[in-house]
Amino acid sequence: MKFLDQAKIYIKAGNGGSGSSSFRREKYVEFGGPDGGDGGNGGSVILESERNLNTLIDFRYKQHFKAENGKAGSKKNKTGAGGKDLVLKIPVGTQIYEEDNNSLIYDFINNKEKFVVATGGQGGLGNTKFKSSTNRAPRRKTDGKKGEEFWIWLQLKVIADVGIIGMPNAGKSSFLSKCTRAKPKIANYPFTTINPNLGVLSLDDKEIILADIPGLIEGSHKGVGLGDKFLRHIERCNTLIHLIDLSEKDILGNYLKIRDELSKYDKKILKKTEIIVLNKLDLVDMKEIKKELEVLKKRIKKDFEIISVATGENFERAKKVILKKCI
Repeated sequence: MKFLDQAKIYIKAGNGGSGSSSFRREKYVEFGGPDGGDGGNGGSVILESERNLNTLIDFRYKQHFKAENGKAGSKKNKTGAGGKDLVLKIPVGTQIYEEDNNSLIYDFINNKEKFVVATGGQGGLGNTKFKSSTNRAPRRKTDGKKGEEFWIWLQLKVIADVGIIGMPNAGKSSFLSKCTRAKPKIANYPFTTINPNLGVLSLDDKEIILADIPGLIEGSHKGVGLGDKFLRHIERCNTLIHLIDLSEKDILGNYLKIRDELSKYDKKILKKTEIIVLNKLDLVDMKEIKKELEVLKKRIKKDFEIISVATGENFERAKKVILKKCI
């Protein structure tokens, strides 16, 4: 299934039905009173979150959505039928924004949440409602009110406990695949992953959701490499696994570049719990990079795990560290 995390759609709630202007017509009753019924209310547009959905792709091909109009009232004081509500299913983690794509309307955090985003118009009044002591035979009736209509933006932010971040080709997808049963696309070239992948890490009856965030590069906060689209998925994560390729030159420089991009996007992200994992131990000689690792530890003042996803070396230990820090 194709992944889409942003969509602009036009929604229109149903109009209220018109009220009726009619009078009783019965045998031997020459001047029957008013009996015009009210119009039915228009249907509303409702968004409902669904845990089994993980993309907004359906909104790429259809962008206009309209609820049913209410039916007109009729004689014998019959109220018109109400318009049917239109319920649109969206993934958990979706946010609704106004047309400016900046003003937040609602944030779907839980499964089966419902939010009325556009309210249907109220039905018009039938002439019965205008009967009074001075006007026994009113002909007046009102039209139904218009339903709300406008453009909105839908933005999907992946909900996960842990986000796996790092430079392209650091081994994030392989790490996710080995930790969980997820089967992301894996290849030995940058930007293999172009959409977030989710997996569940289980150990000793404990579970956490991991998200493989596509590779970040210098300038990501400005949209370079589609980085700004990827960064929004980090916002909901409580913990970040920062995966670093040991075989790349300048390990410290690569670490600082990612931290700088996070800071420029949103400084609050830097306050999240960070687990640093150095990958591809199988491709390096530890004696040759010992000094560089000492510089790294002295500069960042944090512990890190050294593993090989390919061979599994130190991998189980790293999993336990992750679970301990996340639960």
